[in-house]
Amino acid sequence: MTAPKTIDATYEPPRIFGPAYRTATVGILLVVTLIAFEGMSVSVVMPAISRELHADSVYGLSFSAFLIASLFANVVSGLWSDRRGYGLPFLLGVVLFVVGMGLAGASVSKEMFLLARTVQGLGAGFTVVALYVMIARVYPAESRPKVFAALSAAWVVPAMVGPAVAGFVAIALGWRWVFFGIIPLVVPALVMLVPALGKKPAEEATPGDGPRSRPLAMTVAATSAAFGAAILLYGVDLLHTRTALGVVEVVAGLALLGYGLAKLLPPGALRFGRGLPTTVMMRGVFSAAFFGVNMYIPLALQTVKGFDARTAGIALTTGALGWSTGSYLQSRRTAEPHRRIRLGIACVMTGILLSLLSVLPGVTGWVAVPAWIVAGFGMGIGMTTVNVTALKQSPVNEQGANSAALSVTDMLGSAVAVGVGGALINVIGHAPAQIATGFVVITCLMAAVALAGTVLASRTR
Repeated sequence: MTAPKTIDATYEPPRIFGPAYRTATVGILLVVTLIAFEGMSVSVVMPAISRELHADSVYGLSFSAFLIASLFANVVSGLWSDRRGYGLPFLLGVVLFVVGMGLAGASVSKEMFLLARTVQGLGAGFTVVALYVMIARVYPAESRPKVFAALSAAWVVPAMVGPAVAGFVAIALGWRWVFFGIIPLVVPALVMLVPALGKKPAEEATPGDGPRSRPLAMTVAATSAAFGAAILLYGVDLLHTRTALGVVEVVAGLALLGYGLAKLLPPGALRFGRGLPTTVMMRGVFSAAFFGVNMYIPLALQTVKGFDARTAGIALTTGALGWSTGSYLQSRRTAEPHRRIRLGIACVMTGILLSLLSVLPGVTGWVAVPAWIVAGFGMGIGMTTVNVTALKQSPVNEQGANSAALSVTDMLGSAVAVGVGGALINVIGHAPAQIATGFVVITCLMAAVALAGTVLASRTR
């Protein structure tokens, strides 16, 4: 009697919720869920924060500070994780995120709140990138698609319930508890991930040797881009009060930003070169158009239409429903990628223009709900297609760098759009009628960005 040959045995990849990976998987999903919840919740409670801290003048900067800090941390964390391991950047990110949440909840001034948002952004940026590297190193290759599918759910669920929960907490306990309440939940997630931090990698990574894998050059570029974006937005905000200084800061910010992006993005991206360069830039176009309006919907509905925090959050929730539907449908279609990208950005533009109606006299604010379903649907179709297309267009040894480039354009597009929107609100005014006017101007500007995206979509081929 002969023993069965090993080659005849059926191989089953390890289950991500099986005994070997269950604790790490749950910990990763909990961390991502908490970060996503914070991101979706803060836009709902920002009107209340602005009133209490007299922070109307930094409404847009509160979001931009988080995004710009995350941009810098993403690049540094990726380089650090590749060369020294993901353990330290992950732990640093968690500590910074918790400190930022505590500072936000304890804020007594708008300056302190801006600092808190910056620290939160650094923490989120370090943590998320380190988690992605952790997945690549700890899980075998055949199990990773399941982990990333679970991560998608971890982002979508907070987007669906986060705004409503944050609104309820803000009304019942106060806006500070939206931040304080997250801190205790970080502890069990961290405990679950301690074993994974010391686990032997399933696959060892070899650092790249291209120009976008050099630690010093990339750190300098990330610093230049982050400071450039911050100076640019500050200068834009000064243009209506101190024009000369504002112009100087805008020019200086653009110079620093241009230098940094030239190093961080694929060659030809800043001139929308055909193929991969435009595909990477389209991620920023989508984010700018969508989030440039998304962050101001709760402000408009609460200030102009008298919604409370809970009901204002419903529009953002429906956007998440449209997003998840669009993501699912794009995977079932066979249309060419550039056509799906064009359809996606066209839907975003349509949703933006429909949301404009929500602040007009005689029109119910609830029109924002179907409007944001349409916009979210476009994001689901377009953003997912952009991500998949960029990886297909990337050489294997540049997939990591181009994934980072997608994150850079994503965060930068959101940060600049939201910051410019805040500057416009400051120029126009903060009374209800002025907020309505400002929202109309913002939606028209972001619709123009989306329109440009429909023209540029063909260049992703």
